[in-house]
Amino acid sequence: MTNKMITNGKTTLTPEVVYTITKMTTLATEGVQGFAKAPANLGTLFKTAGYEGIRLQLEEDLVYLDLYLNLRADMNVREVSRNIQLAVSRAISEMAGMEVGQVNIHIENIVYEGGL
Repeated sequence: MTNKMITNGKTTLTPEVVYTITKMTTLATEGVQGFAKAPANLGTLFKTAGYEGIRLQLEEDLVYLDLYLNLRADMNVREVSRNIQLAVSRAISEMAGMEVGQVNIHIENIVYEGGL
């Protein structure tokens, strides 16, 4: 019996895999309080998947994301947004081998400690 390397075959990823990578990476970013509900009227023109606070569009090996977030009040919104974009793009590229076309950040709320 010889050991032969099998090189033919295919790996496919479901949108749920990309969603999980996006969700976990975003929540691990300092300043993120959580996801907000994504508007229901989005995604009617494109084949998209909508999850908790995430709109996900896959085209070939390109990923387009819209993230609807609640941030902590003590953080710089632009800095947190940029950190999310970089971290999510890197995680999807490294873990899924897919390129990211866009990561759009939509700040839906700022959460103050102890309420407003």
